[in-house]
Amino acid sequence: MRAAVRKLAYEQLADPVRLGAALRGTAAPVLDVLGPAALSYLDREAFVPALAEDAGVRVERVARDDSALTALLAGVGEDDAGESGLDEITSPAFLLRGSGATDRAVVAAAGYVTWPRSVAHVCVLVAPHRRGRRLARIVASAAVSHALDAGLLPQWRARPYPSRRVAAALGFRELGAQLSVRM
Repeated sequence: MRAAVRKLAYEQLADPVRLGAALRGTAAPVLDVLGPAALSYLDREAFVPALAEDAGVRVERVARDDSALTALLAGVGEDDAGESGLDEITSPAFLLRGSGATDRAVVAAAGYVTWPRSVAHVCVLVAPHRRGRRLARIVASAAVSHALDAGLLPQWRARPYPSRRVAAALGFRELGAQLSVRM
């Protein structure tokens, strides 16, 4: 594997097609390549919060195993739920509910997983029918603020461009990339 990877330029290591092709000729079979994903970070000085009050909504803070969060994850499908990582959070969950009198279901949620070295890996999900309304920024702001108050370094890992755009709007800077290979 090392010999195959050494043949690639640095930029090619984060290219799943090139990396997969280089590793296919090795003794260890490549089962799956996930990524690349942009890794972004921010500190308190760079943070540009999206305030719920400015949008006329209220963010709820609930336990990470709250049934409303579980219902959102169940309602969006396996791919979106898995991409969000919300089923693994170690922080409280920060939720936004629908604004209609009859629809009080959760439409957006965020939290984070505490990783080694005081990193808070931010997890965000917005219901598909409510995307594009800046709800991700609002719930993510609550989670990021909570992480910063706890003395943690917020990290945003994103593959989809809309998620990367949300991170940038909050002040995150892309500082690296991640590619996972399952052998």
